[in-house]
Amino acid sequence: MKRNLVTHRISLMSSGIWQRGKEEEGVYGFLIEDIRKEVTRASKLKCCICKKTGASIGCVAPRCKRSYHFPCGLQRECIFQFTGNFASFCWKHRPVQIITSNNYKDSLPCTICLEFVEPIPTYSILRSPCCKNAWFHRDCLQVQAINAGVFFFRCTICNNSDIFQKEMLRMGIHIPEKDASWELEENAYQELLQHYERCDVRRCRCKEGRDYNAPNSKWEIKRCQCCGSSGTHLACSSLRSWEQNWECLECRGILYNSGDFQKPKKHALPNTNNVGITDCLLEESSPKLPRQSPGAQRKDLLRQGSKFRRDIATIIIELGFQIKRKTKKLYINKAKIWNSALDGFRNQNFNPSYSIEVVYVNENDNFGREHPGSKQEFLSLLMQHLENSPLFEGSLSKNLSLNSQALKDNLYYEAGKMLAISLVHGGPSPGFFSKTLFDCLVYGPENTQPILDDVSDFDVAQIVMRVNAATNTADLNSITNEFYNYLELIGCLRIITSLSDKYMLAKDILDYHVIKRVQAPFESFKQGLKTLGVLEKIQSYPEAFYSLFCHKPENLSAKVLSDLFTVHTLSDVQALGFWNSYLQAVEDGKSATTVEDILSFTTGCNSIPPAGFKPTPSLECLHMDFPVGNKCNNCLALPITNTYKEFQENMDFAIRNTLRLEKEESSHYIEH
Repeated sequence: MKRNLVTHRISLMSSGIWQRGKEEEGVYGFLIEDIRKEVTRASKLKCCICKKTGASIGCVAPRCKRSYHFPCGLQRECIFQFTGNFASFCWKHRPVQIITSNNYKDSLPCTICLEFVEPIPTYSILRSPCCKNAWFHRDCLQVQAINAGVFFFRCTICNNSDIFQKEMLRMGIHIPEKDASWELEENAYQELLQHYERCDVRRCRCKEGRDYNAPNSKWEIKRCQCCGSSGTHLACSSLRSWEQNWECLECRGILYNSGDFQKPKKHALPNTNNVGITDCLLEESSPKLPRQSPGAQRKDLLRQGSKFRRDIATIIIELGFQIKRKTKKLYINKAKIWNSALDGFRNQNFNPSYSIEVVYVNENDNFGREHPGSKQEFLSLLMQHLENSPLFEGSLSKNLSLNSQALKDNLYYEAGKMLAISLVHGGPSPGFFSKTLFDCLVYGPENTQPILDDVSDFDVAQIVMRVNAATNTADLNSITNEFYNYLELIGCLRIITSLSDKYMLAKDILDYHVIKRVQAPFESFKQGLKTLGVLEKIQSYPEAFYSLFCHKPENLSAKVLSDLFTVHTLSDVQALGFWNSYLQAVEDGKSATTVEDILSFTTGCNSIPPAGFKPTPSLECLHMDFPVGNKCNNCLALPITNTYKEFQENMDFAIRNTLRLEKEESSHYIEH
């Protein structure tokens, strides 16, 4: 390969050969017969530098007879132009940079390596065509061009690329057509995910030290809103909440001197009813910053919350700003929820940022009728199926499994994509991730240590427990001999020299089984989770997302459900009274239904989604015998009855049987 590249470069500069073939023919388009002819021609030419034959490159200047080898030409400071006709110039006729007047008396630094150079254009010293005070070593420019490639090679002072590249090509700098080397490095920007966490105020009041950071408390560290490279404990700067603006002394001084520092004027808080986030407060804008536009104020409003940490609902709503008004219909068969969703999301016309409209279909319906569906019910059913799918293993806290067929069908990517779409479009909390899986997503597998609870395979768990229970080296050697083939297969076989080796052995087995074994599924799943920028948000706010992914929502109470519903005007007063009594009876266990059943009957979700319901659940009272849940509008119609007993019996009967029938419809497919 290296020989081909050298042949390619020499062929480009040779005077008697042209690219007559396609790029894949011969050597990068130079045909073999043409190369042989050029070798024959060059064998008759002597290099004017080393005096040996084979000098295939000649100076293009008129009447110049000099020929030379490519390495000899570089040594003699000839210039080879890697553009146009790939011209070559000898040291007598090479292009030069002309300066009309030289007003530089002192040496100036090379703007790449910062070593001082004499500001006189020579073969080794070049000047920028766009910035007259920018000088470079030729070698520095060439290394920069090789690393940056054609897309990122530009003037280091003004970032001009067109004029700069044209001049550098004229002066013999080779600019390869490739992406920048730093763009090709794996995990090249991992350090950008690290947050500054240190209190830098003059007098830190925290007894645990300046590096102590306790989220959701007065000892949480707040970073400077301007530079982000200084911090303070909330208590050390008398900040009442994490949302208050704070600048470090350096940034405050710069802002003060810039003239943007103004004494804050007292003003009333604006009406926040239209924001869509409960308990949302608008702080007074920082006196050091310019006044915000109404649009910026609205975004700032959404970033506020009543807690120290950013509220998860706020983050989800911000992600929801990506959703466009354009609608995409998804045709969903509730009995085959997974395949229906997979077909819809894989459709070439599907865009995750389009609004989703759900239409329920039934393959057993001979008339092909369609029924409007609830998006949040569909996403809730999809997350339930995903939790119980073979893509995950474990009982309550789940990790990724190793399913070769799913990996082949790219289902791990689709699962990550579905999770991301569900969160942004108002779906429920997943709530079934193990802490190990969540930490792998946030901090990387290399920074995560699995535990025994992560192992769902009984036999592997038994091996780890026996290793941990070993009381002497003889026991430990006996265990390694017993499971020799398995340990050798997974690369965890080690020589036992002391009893303490059992800890490393157990750690190696856990690392392999929980992390290394599922590396391919994990990478695929992670790529899917990048949809709509969800993974980036998770990595930026892990504390906010942790409970969302790793814990099921708390059980609903009668008061929470009562506050969740808005009541339509002109509703029956007696029916509303029965409703409140019914909620209390359900919470007290005096009913066959649960609070979650009522919510599911009305909305299709058995918990409140992180971003809330849209539209807000509502109540109305109608003259009928049984309640009706409209999941598309999140509306519950209550029956108007003469007695509370009749009201409760009718509510219990309708809710319990409706949910049972829905469960039976979907259970057959889920089992398969």
